[in-house]
Amino acid sequence: SRARVTCDDEGGGVVAMGGGKQKRVSSTGKVIPKSVLKQKKGTSKSAASRYVTRNQALNRLQLKLGDFRRLCILKGIHPREPKKKSQGQGKTYYHVKDIAFLHHEPLLEKFRELRAYARKLKRAKAKSNYVALDRLRENTPKYELSHLVLERYPTFNDALQDLDDPMTLTSLFAVLPSVNRHNIAPEIVARSEQLAREFKSYCVRTHALRKVFISVKGIYYEAEIEGEKITWLEPHALSQTVPEDVDYRVMLTFLEFYQDLLSFVNFKLYKEAGLQYPPMLNEEMEDAAAGLAAVVHKLAREADSDAHAKALPAGSSEAAAVEARAKSLKAKLASIAANQDEEDEDEEAAAAMDADAVDDSEMTSEQRECSKIFDGLVFFINREVPRNMMIFIIKSFGGEVCWDGEGSPYDADDAAITHVVIDRPTTNMKLNPKVVYIQPQWVCDCANWRVLIPPDGYAPDTEAPPHLSPFVGADDDGYTPEYAKTLLKLQEEARAIRNGVPLIRVTDEDIVVIDDATQAATDEKRYRKELEAEMKGVPYSKSLDAAAESEDDEDASEDEDEDDDDDDDDDDDDADDDSDNDSDHSQREPKSRLTVDMALSEKDKIMRDQLAKGSEEEQMKKMSYMLLPRKKRELYKAMQIGIAKKEKRAAELTKLAEEHKQAKKRAAGEKDASTPKRAKKASTSSRKKVKRARVARCLVHTHSHVHTRLEENDGHETCVFV
Repeated sequence: SRARVTCDDEGGGVVAMGGGKQKRVSSTGKVIPKSVLKQKKGTSKSAASRYVTRNQALNRLQLKLGDFRRLCILKGIHPREPKKKSQGQGKTYYHVKDIAFLHHEPLLEKFRELRAYARKLKRAKAKSNYVALDRLRENTPKYELSHLVLERYPTFNDALQDLDDPMTLTSLFAVLPSVNRHNIAPEIVARSEQLAREFKSYCVRTHALRKVFISVKGIYYEAEIEGEKITWLEPHALSQTVPEDVDYRVMLTFLEFYQDLLSFVNFKLYKEAGLQYPPMLNEEMEDAAAGLAAVVHKLAREADSDAHAKALPAGSSEAAAVEARAKSLKAKLASIAANQDEEDEDEEAAAAMDADAVDDSEMTSEQRECSKIFDGLVFFINREVPRNMMIFIIKSFGGEVCWDGEGSPYDADDAAITHVVIDRPTTNMKLNPKVVYIQPQWVCDCANWRVLIPPDGYAPDTEAPPHLSPFVGADDDGYTPEYAKTLLKLQEEARAIRNGVPLIRVTDEDIVVIDDATQAATDEKRYRKELEAEMKGVPYSKSLDAAAESEDDEDASEDEDEDDDDDDDDDDDDADDDSDNDSDHSQREPKSRLTVDMALSEKDKIMRDQLAKGSEEEQMKKMSYMLLPRKKRELYKAMQIGIAKKEKRAAELTKLAEEHKQAKKRAAGEKDASTPKRAKKASTSSRKKVKRARVARCLVHTHSHVHTRLEENDGHETCVFV
């Protein structure tokens, strides 16, 4: 049968075989396999094909560079670093899937509309068409980012985990001034301040604040919400200078997304707590710059009922019934108020102020502990102390705050004030002896350590103790400051008193209270024992076991001594009983013959031998070794063990080399004694004798020449030896 060939554009063709089958052939007439035909063009699996440069991405998306950056920030897409940069080293690369992900974003169309809108606005300004300009400004294209928040954070816990940066950036823009040249509008600053205040107000109400640290950069806060720890940095309440070397367009793009995220998070938190969102503000306190104190929390059901009452029609029967009920309620309240005393009115006012308090049964143990640190204390904030910071910390831990000015819940000379927070010298001030004057650091330290620290070291005219960071512990760097040990002891005592457990030691017969002096002596004795064991090379874990066994032995010996004393008192006149006691003593178990070397491992013995050398340098090394942390001490021990093993192996090899050398010499001596000397060696010895004779003749000739010269010069010592 004949095959029919059809040529294509590439020089190949299709061969029509018999039976209706067709096969594609190349230009040379060879049949192309099916595996090659199935492979599509341009589907190479190299790593270079998975990345595109930024210019290629801009061409694919048809965007300007500014819009592309903005879209990447909003979508959370970052540049990649491929192993092999096929397009060059100085270019920015993106993954192909990320660019394909941006193709389907609805914001692309909005950005194109904004670009066209900017051109129209520019054209209207150039033509001085003010009517069109006003119309364009009223119809500015707007877009929402709610779908991006849901896309990037599918669950609420994901949003809480990523809330550190949003709170930090929002707190920063809340204190920045509005600058037109950097597009920092007053609305952006006001919105940032509102969102930060709402979140901090929720932390105050739920007692979610856990840590505070004042640094040069600002104030670090840490709050715990639904099991997630949120840490952010807030600048100091000072006038901020706006640097010129910062790209504020990038920061404003991040802030735009973070503001939407924070609004959703605040809404969710307030609704779960049953509060109205956004919270109401006391206008008088807001005008007086009260900050967090101006926020008034209102339950959601009350807000809904008020909104429902306002929504009723004016002439309806339901509205008339509500008005009649309100009038009757006012009359009843007036009659009740006329019969009550002033104390009852004060209690009702206090109850109204605390209407938004959290139920104690709904709080966790840590929230309950934090809410009682400053419970019953009223702090007066002096004017040089940052008010917003003090209100946030004190109210989060259960205290009350007042200040000198409008909106303060207490007057400056109120008798209920217990503490005055002051940060200046008090030499020319009239102090109230009934009030405790403290520095702001005292409030932060008490909040961090969950205990009321004695305020003597925090007086205004004294140097405050070191402000320890609660974010760094002894487990992080292996070092615990002395002041931290004091605070830890106070914390343990406060928790024991708070839980109703006194610091006592219970025995079988009675209860013995341990005072501070006894406890200090016990700690000193234990410390010395541990130090001695450490100098001997005993590991810390074994020293603890040995200490526990020694305590058991001491208790057992004390019990035996008491039994012996009772027997002696009962049977003083009976000699037989004395002999029985002696026999009992003789039948006791002998003392243990275990030594310290038995408990030591080979590594510990090597370390002990290394540290037992008595030079001053070794003693200094020993002291430095004792002061090392546990992890570094183990590392140093491993290094010393390795060095000792190497030295031991080197000594063994040196000894073997010496033995081998001695054996070789002995073998050579025995061989020389057994075999006669060869003729070559004899000729060599004769040559040496000839050389010695020549040297002797030269010496004799030189001596006679020098003697002749000395005689000619009458024995002068200025002769020259040649």
